[in-house]
Amino acid sequence: MKNVTVLIVGAGPIGLALAGDLGEHGVSSLLIERTDGAITQAKMDMVGIRTMEYCRRWGIVPWVHAAGYNRDYPQDCAWVTSLTGHELGREPFAPVRDEARPPQSPEKRERCPQNFFDPVLRRFAERSGHAELRYRTQLISLEEREGAVLARVANVDTGEEETIECRYLVGTDGGASTVRKSVGIPMIGPDALTYTTNVIFRCDGLEVLHDKKPAYRYIFIGKQGTWATLVAINGRDQWRFSLIGDASKRQYTEPELREAIVQAVGIPFDFEILSVLPWVRRQLVAERYSTRRVFIAGDAAHLTSPTGGFGMNTGIQDAVNLSWKLAATLQGWGGEHLLATYDHEQRPIGVRNVTESTGNLKRMLAPRVKEPPAELFDDSEAGDRARKAFGDAYTDAMKREWFSIGIHLGYVYEGSPIVVPDGTSCPEDTVSTYTQTARPGSRAPHAWLGEGQSTLDLFGKTFVLLRFGAQAPSGQGLIEAAGRAGVPLTMHLIENDEAARLYETALVLVRPDGQVCWRGNVEPAEASEIIDVVRGAHAAVGGEREAA
Repeated sequence: MKNVTVLIVGAGPIGLALAGDLGEHGVSSLLIERTDGAITQAKMDMVGIRTMEYCRRWGIVPWVHAAGYNRDYPQDCAWVTSLTGHELGREPFAPVRDEARPPQSPEKRERCPQNFFDPVLRRFAERSGHAELRYRTQLISLEEREGAVLARVANVDTGEEETIECRYLVGTDGGASTVRKSVGIPMIGPDALTYTTNVIFRCDGLEVLHDKKPAYRYIFIGKQGTWATLVAINGRDQWRFSLIGDASKRQYTEPELREAIVQAVGIPFDFEILSVLPWVRRQLVAERYSTRRVFIAGDAAHLTSPTGGFGMNTGIQDAVNLSWKLAATLQGWGGEHLLATYDHEQRPIGVRNVTESTGNLKRMLAPRVKEPPAELFDDSEAGDRARKAFGDAYTDAMKREWFSIGIHLGYVYEGSPIVVPDGTSCPEDTVSTYTQTARPGSRAPHAWLGEGQSTLDLFGKTFVLLRFGAQAPSGQGLIEAAGRAGVPLTMHLIENDEAARLYETALVLVRPDGQVCWRGNVEPAEASEIIDVVRGAHAAVGGEREAA
């Protein structure tokens, strides 16, 4: 019987990120994947700003930039009757290379489809030497015991079976998760929002076949409402056409799909179909994210419409949240309640992000509910007026999807048992705006400390105690309490006015995942109590445990 520390089932971006981040903490893992890892249909193409901050922490941002997407390709989003028909509106965006970083982060979102991003994350997972990757291997069954999990796996090609004993098992094996089903965790939410069919096709020079300015994404609106989208999948010659159905399941023939693509472009043209993928948009979140030794993350835990680009990025948050907690537990300094907080913290974020994605879908499909005026498609002055009115309203409605920094950075672990509240009110949960805060439970703010160095560069492997100014309390009590509990803690003296303004208090304690867990202006009287709370040694945090 093979013995491993952590068995990860599913080598998509979430499993690869988890294996890599565990490696950063010195924890070994075995990652199994039933396929060969090749991506014929990229299920995601936007790497969100928080995910890019993690990539910065891991030192792999240059890998993402060089992965293969044409970073000079315009990123506009446009809504049209067809590519040779009328343009109803457009949201302009600079090419990825030229897009400015927002003031709240040292990074920016990137366009890196899964067929490019997975190899980057695989390279990251393998870099530490702590992750073993085994493709063409599938999970057959699992049995959770008091001190371990027994997993029965099989080689897909030979059928040869093997039993693996692991301390913990994580299912990152997608929406049909074998792991989730094996431990009896149900999904909650509507079964199907739409049945959609994706077609990846190759056409070199599609842009010269029409008079529209290049765009990353086109939304097609006909007399029946919104019916399809077209995405520049590599910014060169490959495109993803999505034929958006409804809640009724149906299968399209290749001639039907070709006809639909030609209808969207508006004229006959030559193209090569590379792959076809029917899929279902869902709004589902697992009832819980874990048992005692088995965890789920990514699509195994939450299934969402891709409208907004939150799915994979929420899953990366799952991986980073779970990783340090597994490491702490395995290394002996994590408290007995630490792993249970993964579900407590991440499930509400999953519900929030899935709900926002469905709202984006409803806004995109709104012309189906109230059909566009007939004159929208007429070449007349009345048609011009109708297109202006419709286009302006649709453009305004869609802004919430395009501008969503609050979703990516503004999540808060409110009421978490391993966060010590400071008595301040929870900030408003916004979508299109984001105001940085060091309130406990929030992402630690970014501030530039020097040329190319962000406060975020201080976080990742240990707890970090920030002291703002030489006159700040020493924090010695927290340092000593952490030492007694075996908690890795690094202290940094920050003499930077902007950072001090953002963090607000003299002392701030930040977790390995970059979330603030305590802050105060004086030496805490109960330093050991604070350390025990943030490492999960207490089952809950009451008001009496607020910072001194």
